[in-house]
Amino acid sequence: MWGQEKKEETSSSEQEGKEVIMDVSNSTIAEGTGDINAFVGKGVEFKGTITYSGTVRIDGYLDGEIHTDGVVLIGEEAVIQAKITAGTIVCKGKVTGDVVAKECVKLRAPAVINGSVKTPVLSMEDGVLFNGALEMAHDGVCDLPRDASLHPVGMIMPPNLKRVNG
Repeated sequence: MWGQEKKEETSSSEQEGKEVIMDVSNSTIAEGTGDINAFVGKGVEFKGTITYSGTVRIDGYLDGEIHTDGVVLIGEEAVIQAKITAGTIVCKGKVTGDVVAKECVKLRAPAVINGSVKTPVLSMEDGVLFNGALEMAHDGVCDLPRDASLHPVGMIMPPNLKRVNG
């Protein structure tokens, strides 16, 4: 798992302002399942830019930027002050900064987002705090479960309900 990673052996104070490039490919993920290729654990503080392919989970503190076409998993303990550009973002932690996802953003309680979000698909649970702007376009695909019983309002009525005109 860690053998695919290219990293410099430096202290956290030496990492500030440097760019760390991780090559973590060959990943499949569906809502936090699958292979996690890199992990920033609870209690870890990182300042700088992370660029990678694949899936990374962040449970620590990050100040800087994250760039990937892959997946960013933000744990409940995570505190991120960064610009995030990714394929898919699943967040349960605290993010301050602009978020751009090519596929989708999934906000799970107790996530707190302070900043703009740009994504074609947004999923948000009850209990999430979102303060910022949202921009959506129709060019992305996200594997969210779909409820087949949802229909446009007024198009199909359940048989046990009567239409009231008035």
